[in-house]
Amino acid sequence: MIEFESLPELVDPVLVAAFEGWNDAGDAASDAIDHLGDAWSAQPLGEMDSEDYYDYQVNRPTISFDDSGVRRLTWPSTRLHVARLPLATRDIVLVHGVEPNMRWRQFTDELLGVSADLGITMVVTLGALLSDSPHTRPVPITGTATEPGLARQLGVESSRYEGPTGIVGVLQEACARRGLPAVSLWAAVPHYVAQAPSPKATLALVRRVEDLLDVPVPLGDLVEDARAWEIGVDELAAEDEEVADYVRQLEEARDTTDLPEASGEAIAREFERYLRRRGVDGP
Repeated sequence: MIEFESLPELVDPVLVAAFEGWNDAGDAASDAIDHLGDAWSAQPLGEMDSEDYYDYQVNRPTISFDDSGVRRLTWPSTRLHVARLPLATRDIVLVHGVEPNMRWRQFTDELLGVSADLGITMVVTLGALLSDSPHTRPVPITGTATEPGLARQLGVESSRYEGPTGIVGVLQEACARRGLPAVSLWAAVPHYVAQAPSPKATLALVRRVEDLLDVPVPLGDLVEDARAWEIGVDELAAEDEEVADYVRQLEEARDTTDLPEASGEAIAREFERYLRRRGVDGP
């Protein structure tokens, strides 16, 4: 069970969650949660008991040293933080977890039970998948929602996916059964650069969360990290003619389709984001 010293009184709270593992190509989704936590100075709220959900031979604990040189043992787990933003109309609960190895239904019931105790009004899950998207183009973000009305309101789709799923899909289905509005956002990570980190995909997810929740997110070094990542992949591709040819083919295929990122609506969203962020990152 998740233990709290006391349950905080939250204002119209939204839960935003990501899980390492199958749902997290290039660590893009879990890195997005980490960035949101740092940007919003989120405070620890609670932690799920790892003994109930993890096989330690699959997800092993890690040893590290803290800033004072003391050795620390960190167990795989799911941790909750809360962000209270002075200028926002709602609080945000951030969930960063490792996809559990067992008891998924119990895990989901426990997490949604805590969500009910906290008064969560909407769940947003983040994921990342490998795709044939070129690294030189804007990262595609796919959004789905549990309810048709919510999908129309937020400009996403009702999920029509069929096939194997991870804990993100299980959590979204459980939200639908409980009547809890849920949205899932997925970034497409180029499969030929699947290794972590993937800051360009992380940046795309962070910006989509910003649009979805209408809450400014300071970007810090994330924009520069994404630019440096793209330059680094450019250099690697230039060293291998086959890879360079493949990237050009992906670019041509992408450029022959309609790019929502180049639409007037998307340009307007980007401008509105810039104006909002001036009060956060700007002078």
